[in-house]
Amino acid sequence: MDQAQDFRRECDALNRLLAPLAETDFARATGFKGWTINQILRHLHVWNYAADLSLTDEDAFKTWFKDASGPISSGGMPAFEEAWLEGLSGTALLATWRDFYPVLSDHFSDVDPSKRVAWAGPSMSARSSITARLMESWAHAQAIYDELGVVRENADHIRNIAVLGFNTYGWTFANRTLPVPEPRPQLILTAPSGAVWTFGEEASDERIEGLAEQFCQVVTQTRNIADTALMVSGPNANRWMSFAQCFAGPPNDPPEPGERSIRTV
Repeated sequence: MDQAQDFRRECDALNRLLAPLAETDFARATGFKGWTINQILRHLHVWNYAADLSLTDEDAFKTWFKDASGPISSGGMPAFEEAWLEGLSGTALLATWRDFYPVLSDHFSDVDPSKRVAWAGPSMSARSSITARLMESWAHAQAIYDELGVVRENADHIRNIAVLGFNTYGWTFANRTLPVPEPRPQLILTAPSGAVWTFGEEASDERIEGLAEQFCQVVTQTRNIADTALMVSGPNANRWMSFAQCFAGPPNDPPEPGERSIRTV
């Protein structure tokens, strides 16, 4: 399954970014809710573990998630993840995350992409599950790139995130109990390689054009639409981009303009 290898490539890139860091750097707060690099890495590792468990032992996953739900509800996600990992941090945490993500990639590489796996909400296909891990890894890593002042070099495997963003157009509105406006805007995106990706039927009055990485940033809420050069035409497209959300969970609002950006000092 290509998505499993794409997930691994994205994690490899994040590992290269993190490998030179000093122990104290992992305590640096990022632009994502003030989460530290430690908290982001814990979050990625814990839910990589959960995704692997859902694939390899559904009953064990359901038990694990039931046991986790109480602490998450009462103390919040970062507190649960820190407790579950017994306070693991810094280079030891990096090594734990780094040793496990190839295992997850290998397990998903060997399964039928249509295999159903359990998750917090409805079950999903194995392809959707590992694509979600790719999206989460890419999106949360953006906060680390920003904090370290590193301009990210994306590759064409972000197409998976663009597809996810396009496919969650209707869900973004339904998640807010809003009617889904038609027609859905057409996307014309320029890939990191320079290739042009087109999604959806031609709709001259409803269109989004620009860099694929910027569209991915908007649908993962790592950037406000105002902080991109995307060209957005039509009321449906403009409304979608104002609160697009390709990830599961209750409605989340995007960052304010200028709130999420690369550190320049």
